[in-house]
Amino acid sequence: MREVHCKEINLLLLPGDGVGPEVLAQAERVLVFLRQQGLSLNWRHASIGGGAFDKSGDPLPGETLRAALESDAVLMGAVGGPMWDHLPRDKRPETGLLRLRSELELFCNLRPTIVYDGLERVSSLKPGLVHGLDLMIVRELIGGIYFGQPRGMECDGEYASNPRAYNTMVYRREEIVRIARAAFAIARLRQGRICSVDKANVLEVSQLWRETVTEVAKDFPEVLLEHMYVDNAAMQLVSNPHHFDVILTGNLFGDILSDISAALAGSIGMLPSASLGVPGRALYEPVHGSAPDIAGQGIANPFAAILCVAMLLRHSAHAHEWATEIEKAVKNVVDQGICTADLKHPSARNILSTEQAGDAVLKSLSDLVS
Repeated sequence: MREVHCKEINLLLLPGDGVGPEVLAQAERVLVFLRQQGLSLNWRHASIGGGAFDKSGDPLPGETLRAALESDAVLMGAVGGPMWDHLPRDKRPETGLLRLRSELELFCNLRPTIVYDGLERVSSLKPGLVHGLDLMIVRELIGGIYFGQPRGMECDGEYASNPRAYNTMVYRREEIVRIARAAFAIARLRQGRICSVDKANVLEVSQLWRETVTEVAKDFPEVLLEHMYVDNAAMQLVSNPHHFDVILTGNLFGDILSDISAALAGSIGMLPSASLGVPGRALYEPVHGSAPDIAGQGIANPFAAILCVAMLLRHSAHAHEWATEIEKAVKNVVDQGICTADLKHPSARNILSTEQAGDAVLKSLSDLVS
């Protein structure tokens, strides 16, 4: 008998912009199914991103932030789009997401990259390079250059004819310690290998990063640690991705490397993510963004959003068996050669709409639990 988690889990669903509402609707169908199976899940909806700005003048309205703080976890679609690119930085949709991560103190971002059997053909690399790939990027999420001060742009006075802009990369030792410990704990449950990525040959902040990670490693003797410069890590990801098990890195480098890693899977529509902090604070979102070019067409891939539900069950609800069942259900659908348009490959038998993909996963999940 599968576990039925007894503790009530209160969720906040943030559909967001672009394809966000479309893919999150399919994830919500999975939540409904799980509740019918006896899991104590409750949720409500709120707005974030460009749509929230259009309604309230704020990409993260106060009521949304309060609801997030009151929830056990947040499940989000996506934010952003070109119609808001003209806004000042503090009003843009992405700023609302950055503020939410910061307010919830979600310092640990988990970005798994798994290449499902049969999808090697749609990877940007040769099938043999990515077959069976399963790696995890652990990215520090609320520090580094995205949040460092001072920052700014100077266009007046002496800079009127030659503007300048500046940002500051800052990490404190305690910030590095907490993300490193999280990464080592994850590596201990996987293959026991961790690669810490930095630029210690030119950046003082990376020198502190490397020294601190090396010190933390002493508490995890069963995990093999290596250090790698970020430029080499980028090259290795596309030439020898199986070299990696867990990649630990900072905010900026993690942002870049995780998108490189996503390309290996054939479609970013397959990849979920989790942003974790203190117990009771978590945000789950697909990595694909708002994809405004296909929004409203009903062709977006909902698998990443559905796999976010699996990550939520594993990390926030501790319903590990149900998380595994959802992952199996998605894998079964892909194995059958039925997929969305972004996953076209020679063995595909049937191209699904967003809703049909949700139907297929729910049927597979129902068959697994019956």
